[in-house]
Amino acid sequence: MAAHLKKRVYEEFSRVVQIPQEEAPAKKLRLSKPSKSAALHIDLCKATNSTDALQYLLHFARKPVEVESVEGVVRILLEHYYKETDNSVRLKIASLLGLLSKTQGFSPDCIVDDAINTLNNEKSHQVLAQLLDTLLVIGTQLPESPTVRQRLIEMACKHLSDTYFGVRNKCLKLLGCLGVRDIQSIISDFFGDQDPRVRTAAIKAMVGHRRHLVFLCVCVCVQACRLLSDDYEQVRSAAVQMVWVLSQLYPESIVPIPSSNEEIRLVDDAFGKISHMVSDGSWMVRVQAAKTLGSMLQVSHHFLEQTLDKKLMSDLRRKRTAHERAKELFTSGEFSSGRKWADDAPKEKLDTNTVNLIASGACGAFVHGLEDEMFEVRIAAVEALSQLARSSASFAEKCLDFLVDMFNDEIEEVRLQSIHVLREISTHITLREDQLDTVLAVLEDSSRDIREALHELICYTNVSTKECIQLALLELLKNLNKYPTDRNSVWKCLKFLGSRHPTLVLPLVPELLSTHPYFDTPEPDMDDPAYIAVLVLVFNAAKSCPTMPALFSDHTFRHYAYLRDSLSHLVPPLRVRTLNTVVFRIMLRHVYVKTRPFTQLYLFRIKRIYIVYTHSKESVNVLFLTFVRDLQRLGELQTELAGAADFCATYLRYSVYLRFDLIFVRVILEETYKLEFLYSGLESRQVATIHHVRLQAKALQLILTARTRQGLDPLISSCEKFLQDIESFQRLFVAELPHLQDSFVDKLLELMPRLSSCKPVEMVKILLATLRLSGLLQLRLPEQIHRATATIIEPTGESDNPLRFTTGLVVALDIDATLEHVQDPQNTVKVQVLYPDGQSHVIHPKPSDFRKPGPDRHRLITQVYLSHTAWTEPSQIEVRLLLAYSSSSTSLSSSSASKLGWSDSIDSLPPPEAAVEGTIPFSKPVKVYIMPKPARR
Repeated sequence: MAAHLKKRVYEEFSRVVQIPQEEAPAKKLRLSKPSKSAALHIDLCKATNSTDALQYLLHFARKPVEVESVEGVVRILLEHYYKETDNSVRLKIASLLGLLSKTQGFSPDCIVDDAINTLNNEKSHQVLAQLLDTLLVIGTQLPESPTVRQRLIEMACKHLSDTYFGVRNKCLKLLGCLGVRDIQSIISDFFGDQDPRVRTAAIKAMVGHRRHLVFLCVCVCVQACRLLSDDYEQVRSAAVQMVWVLSQLYPESIVPIPSSNEEIRLVDDAFGKISHMVSDGSWMVRVQAAKTLGSMLQVSHHFLEQTLDKKLMSDLRRKRTAHERAKELFTSGEFSSGRKWADDAPKEKLDTNTVNLIASGACGAFVHGLEDEMFEVRIAAVEALSQLARSSASFAEKCLDFLVDMFNDEIEEVRLQSIHVLREISTHITLREDQLDTVLAVLEDSSRDIREALHELICYTNVSTKECIQLALLELLKNLNKYPTDRNSVWKCLKFLGSRHPTLVLPLVPELLSTHPYFDTPEPDMDDPAYIAVLVLVFNAAKSCPTMPALFSDHTFRHYAYLRDSLSHLVPPLRVRTLNTVVFRIMLRHVYVKTRPFTQLYLFRIKRIYIVYTHSKESVNVLFLTFVRDLQRLGELQTELAGAADFCATYLRYSVYLRFDLIFVRVILEETYKLEFLYSGLESRQVATIHHVRLQAKALQLILTARTRQGLDPLISSCEKFLQDIESFQRLFVAELPHLQDSFVDKLLELMPRLSSCKPVEMVKILLATLRLSGLLQLRLPEQIHRATATIIEPTGESDNPLRFTTGLVVALDIDATLEHVQDPQNTVKVQVLYPDGQSHVIHPKPSDFRKPGPDRHRLITQVYLSHTAWTEPSQIEVRLLLAYSSSSTSLSSSSASKLGWSDSIDSLPPPEAAVEGTIPFSKPVKVYIMPKPARR
C-alpha cells in the first residue's frame, strides 16, 4: 500500500514540476513496397507441375524488379532451381539470373558461388549453355575483380570439351571477353573444330581478345587466312573481320609471301586477301568484304589502284629490270642463236597458282563489286570507294568513271548512293564533258529524291569547260520544264554553279541574256522561271567577276533590282553603279548590316530609348514598332541573320504589348512558346529571358482575373498557381539569376515572404506596382540561332480545277514540303487540314515519310486522306504544317532529377509547372479546291 501511494505521489509531482524522463529511442519507420521475392515464392509454391511454374516465371519476367529486391528474388530462384527436375524451368531460371544481374545498382558478386555450383551439378547441355551466359553477364558486371575473373575462366576452360556446340560457343565467348594473354592458344585450337558454329565463335572470341594479339601475330595471321576458304559463310565472314583487325593493329608488320622470297606489309597482304573475298560465293560475305575494304586507309597506293583494273600484272610476278636480265645473260654466257624456237625462254617452270605477290582478287575487286548481281554488294562497293577516295585525291580521279557509270543502275537506292558518294568526293574531282553528260541524264529520273540529290551534286562539282556550263544549264532548264516543282532546287543549283565558275560563265553572258552590241533586244518575261534561272546563274557569277556587269542591258539591271528584293537568298549583292535610288538604298543597308553585331546595336539603342521615353507611351510605341519592322525587313534581306532578327523582333514586339496593352496577354503567352520551341540554338540565358516574359504575362493575367470579379475562389487559386510558377522559375534557372538583377523576377523573389502571407487583393497590388517599375530585360543573342521553317511545295494552290471525289469516300492529297532547322521532325511535325465548315483534322506523318537531303534540312513526302459530305459547289480547304511542343521537359531539369536516389524524396520540392502542350503553325497555308459530289443511285 505504501509503495502504491509513493508511486502516485511521484507521478503527480512529475506532472506538476515536469521532470524530464529518459525517452526510449524512436524507431525509424521505412515505407517499402510489397516484397517481390515473397510474391514469387508464393507463386512458385502454388505451382503443381513444371508447366505452372514456367508460366509463373514468364509472368514474373514481364515485371520490373527494384534494386533492393533483386538479392531476395535471386535466392528464391536458386532455391527453386535446386528442387526443379524439368530442364525448361531450370533454363528459364538461369536466364532470369542473368537478367537480374544486369539490374543497375546491384552487384552480382553475392551470387557467383551459387552460379558456379549450379554449373558444376548441371547435366543438361542447354541449361549449361545458359548458365555460362549468366556467368558472362556476371563477369562483365564485375570487371575490377580479378578473383571472379579467374574463377570464371577456369569454369570456361573446364567445359570446353563438352560435346554440345552451344556449350563450347559460350565457353569461347567467355574466354574472349574475360580471358588473359595465355588463353589465346586455347582459343586458336578451336579454329579447326568440326562444328562451323564453334569455329565462328572461336574467331569472334579471338577478335574480342584483340589487345593481346601481338604475341601471336604471325601464327594467327596464317590461321585466319586459312579460314577465309572455309566451307561455311559464317566462318569466312568472321575470318574477314579477324584479318581486318590484325591489319589495323599492326599495319606495318612485315610478313613473307608463300612460295616467294618477297615480303610485304601486313595491311597490304590483308587488303589483297579481303579483296579476294569480294568474289565469294555468299553475297553476305561479299557485302562485308566490300565494306571492310573501305576502312583500310593505310594500304599502299599501287594496291589500291589495282582494285580498279581487271588485268593481272605480269602473272602476279615481280618483273625484273632490263639491266638485271642482261646481267644474267652475260654471266651465264648463253644468248639466243635464233635456230631453235623459244630457246631464250626462262629455264624455270612457273606455277601461277603458287605465286601470290598480289592476290588475284585485288585485281579488279571493286569492278567485280560494282558489277555484282546483288544490289547490296554494289551499295557496299560504292560506300567503300567513297571512304577510300576521300583520303586519296588521285584514287578519287581514277574511280570517277566507275561511280558515274553507277548512275545508270537499275536500283534507285544504288543510284542515290552513287550520287551522294560523288558529292562527298567532289572537292577532288573535275568533271569532263562526257562524264557530265552521263551525270545530267539522271535529271530525267522520275524519282524526286534522285533529282534533288543530283542538284545537290552539281552545286559542289567543278566542270572543265564553258561547254559544260552550257550543257548543265540546258539540261537543268529541261528538268525545270518537265518537273515545275523542282523550281527552287534548280535555282539553288544554278546559284552555286555560277558562283563556282565565274570565268566560264563570262563568255556565255551575251548568249544567255540575248544581248547585242548594236541592236536592242526584247525584254524577257520576268514571270518565266527559266529566265529567272538564267539570271540566277549570271548574277552569282558576276559577284566574282567585276567585268561582267558591263555586258548587262538596262532591263537586266531592273531585273536584278527586282530579284534582289524578292529572291535575296539566290541573288547576291553586286557593286554596280547604274542602279536606281531604291536599289542603292537597299545596297547601303546591306553593307551596314553585313555582320551580326547589327542586332546587338539595335537592342542597345532600344534600351536607351526605352529609358529616356518611359513616360511617353505613344513615342515608345512608335519607336519600338519601327525597330521591329526594320528587324523583320533585315531577316528578309539577309538570310543568315533571319533567325536572330526574327527572334529579336518577336521579343521586342511583345515586350511593348506587355507594358502597355493588357488585352494581348493571351497572345503574349502563346508567343513565348513560339520563341522557346520554334527557334534552335538557344542557350540557357535566352530560355530564361523567354520564361521571364512568360512570368510577366502570367502576372498580367492574374491582374485581369482580379478585375473581372469572378469571385474570390478563382483569384485564390490563381495566386497559388502564380507562386508555384515563381518557385519553378527559381528552381529551373538558378544559374541565370545573377544575370537577372533588378528584373521583375528578381524583385518578386525579394518580396516572396510577403507574397506568401498576404491576401490576394494585396498581392495583385504588389504585382501591378512591380510590373510598372520593372524595365526591359536585355536580350543577349547566342552565336547561332535559327528559326524552324517549312515550305509546302506541293500542292501549289494555283490550280482552279477542283479535286473531285464521291461524298463519304476518301481522296488522297499528295503533300511535299521542305523543312529547315526542325529538331526531331518525325515526332514534332504534323499536317493540319482545315475545312470550310470549321472542321480541322491533324495528321501525324509516318517516320518513313521524312528524308534528310542535307544538314538541318528534311523533306516530307506524304499523303493525307480527305473526306466530307456533299457540297453544292467547290470550296477551298487549307493545308499547313504544325510544330508540336510540350513544356513538360522544362518543369524539372533532368540533372536535378537524376540526383535523387532511392532514399530521397521530392515531396519537399514545390510542385512543378503544369505541362503545356500545343502546336505552332510554321508554314504558310496552301488552299486547295475540292468538290465532294453525291453518290449516284
